[in-house]
Amino acid sequence: MPEHSPLDLAEGDPFGPHNLPYGVFTTADEPGRRRLGVRIGGYVLDAGAAAHALGSPYASLLAQPSLDALLAAGRTAWRDVRRALTAWVTVPAHRPEIEPLLHPLDAVTLHLPYTVADYVDFYASEHHATNVGRMFRPDGEPLTPNWKHLPIGYHGRAGTVVVSGTDVVRPSGQRKTPADAAPVFGPSVKLDIEAEVGFLVGTPSELGRPVPLGAFRDHVFGLTLLNDWSARDVQAWEYVPLGPFLGKSFQTSVSAWVTPLEALDAARTAPPARDFPLLPYLDDAAEEEPGGFDVRISVEINGEVVAEPPFSTMYWTAAQQLAHMTVNGASLRTGDLYGSGTVSGPEVGQRGSLLELTWNGRDAIELAGGKRTFLEDGDEVVLTAWAPGPDGTRVGLGEVRGRIVPAA
Repeated sequence: MPEHSPLDLAEGDPFGPHNLPYGVFTTADEPGRRRLGVRIGGYVLDAGAAAHALGSPYASLLAQPSLDALLAAGRTAWRDVRRALTAWVTVPAHRPEIEPLLHPLDAVTLHLPYTVADYVDFYASEHHATNVGRMFRPDGEPLTPNWKHLPIGYHGRAGTVVVSGTDVVRPSGQRKTPADAAPVFGPSVKLDIEAEVGFLVGTPSELGRPVPLGAFRDHVFGLTLLNDWSARDVQAWEYVPLGPFLGKSFQTSVSAWVTPLEALDAARTAPPARDFPLLPYLDDAAEEEPGGFDVRISVEINGEVVAEPPFSTMYWTAAQQLAHMTVNGASLRTGDLYGSGTVSGPEVGQRGSLLELTWNGRDAIELAGGKRTFLEDGDEVVLTAWAPGPDGTRVGLGEVRGRIVPAA
């Protein structure tokens, strides 16, 4: 190996040993062999090979083609494996074994690192929900009567969750404007983004047994950036009375990296003050750990930043969402993924969807390539994010990238 080690990272690298997100990769010489990897700086460590080289008791768990086995192993294994990985990349004595197992990030192909079991998406930002309410119910209350009493969500389609970098084929469907005498069918003309944070379940739960707020860490392995692409015109025509369906089920993009919850301990923050009393199963006032996460998201379209949504403003927390979606006895499965819902802050530049940024197409945004109200074919959207880490560091979250291609 060269004298300068890939483990000697630049100061402030957001993918240092304090982070260590998990992913799955293949190499050019073995494109059919998927391996579990951990990102360190600009490299990917072959976690299974490292565990074998160092005689780890978790070698078989890490020598897998996906995260599924580690997710199912539970919180004790998550903690122990993370401690081992941290030692492998920080203790100088391990370098002779570890350095040959590092692959440059730009020389590997990244894959969806887990099998998605079920997919649920929420509507947890008060700013986003208020903006949408003002758009579509200008003469009424912006928030629906139930909004501050429970986290509103919908069940999505697990089979169309894809890894970052996958093209987004413009969806077709029925749409009808108020001026149309009848619905028409064709490609969506209001294709949108939703900048979100996703939470990945590891440990399953028993059917009929709700998961309480305090058990959040026992079940949730980590988080990932998520873009819940939305065809607003299809959604508007179909969603009454049962909610989103084809307007959202065509594709959801997630990062190739999953950041373990332990890497985000320094980013925990209290959610906004609640002005409604909550039912006991959602009341987190007495919880030892604050329920929010201080994650700073950036939304780019064709290389230009159009919004910077702050996740710390979310009204409903991930723990409350988990408690609510199981309170009826619904069980969790390893690989369940749930999205936060669009992240939006109080300022115009903090809105996590084009629906809000352009006020449903009324106010176009200016880009170097021309004005936009909704996405056009050829547009590329990139979500990035970071969160505060220990001792003033930053924890980077893997990007979510998607390019719009014409309807099939």
